[in-house]
Amino acid sequence: MRVIMGIASLGFLWGVFLLPLVFGVPTKETTFGESVASHLPKGCRRCCDPEDLMSSDDTIQAPVSPYVLPEVRPYINITILKGDKGDRGPTGTPGKPGKNGTRGDRGSQGVKGDKGQAGSPGSSCQTHYSAFSVGRKTGLHSSENFLSLLFDRVFVNTDGHFDMATGSFVAPLRGLYFFSLNVHSWNYKETYVHIVHNEQAVVILYAQPSERSIMQSQSVMLPLVPGDRVWVRLFKRERENGIYSDDVDTYITFSGHLIKAEDN
Repeated sequence: MRVIMGIASLGFLWGVFLLPLVFGVPTKETTFGESVASHLPKGCRRCCDPEDLMSSDDTIQAPVSPYVLPEVRPYINITILKGDKGDRGPTGTPGKPGKNGTRGDRGSQGVKGDKGQAGSPGSSCQTHYSAFSVGRKTGLHSSENFLSLLFDRVFVNTDGHFDMATGSFVAPLRGLYFFSLNVHSWNYKETYVHIVHNEQAVVILYAQPSERSIMQSQSVMLPLVPGDRVWVRLFKRERENGIYSDDVDTYITFSGHLIKAEDN
């Protein structure tokens, strides 16, 4: 019996001496009693241990192994769970236009093209003109009816477009024309004259009665078509009305000319 207990005590002692080799050598040298007490279950002590070796608040720490176990994480192969490709979704709404990019470099000059064919010859240049200027050396008084103002002197009358017999200009071309009328008022009488387009009075030349006679003028531009007439008339006698002139100087003139002809 004593032999068995001695062998057991010897094996226990060998285990105590081998522990530092397995779990590392502590930095602090421990006594035999402290080493044995560290391997006892928590809360157990030997009757031979001193009272200050182990207090009730002390906790026996288990030895830390120097070997770290690998962390095991589960891995799932998702490729075996992938389903079939779905249908294409509807097209989304277009996004806002982006900012304009910087201007690129100028490209190289292209190859010169072939010479084109000559065009057809154009029409010959035609100059359209029409002008007249006439005068009167005789004064005129109003009557019961409108009086057409006739003229007795010709300054300009290209191609005879002004009819001296009727005192009318007859438009030869469609276009824009300019007309000007100058008269001399009569003392103490009104001056009341119209420029007439066909039978419609267009503008009036008027001067109030005065003890002094003065020159009066009026002008207008009119669009005309071939055959239109422009003439001057004196207002009928509802009041004392007249224009002055004499056989020495020309006080009354009527002029006009084509500004721009309209091409057909």
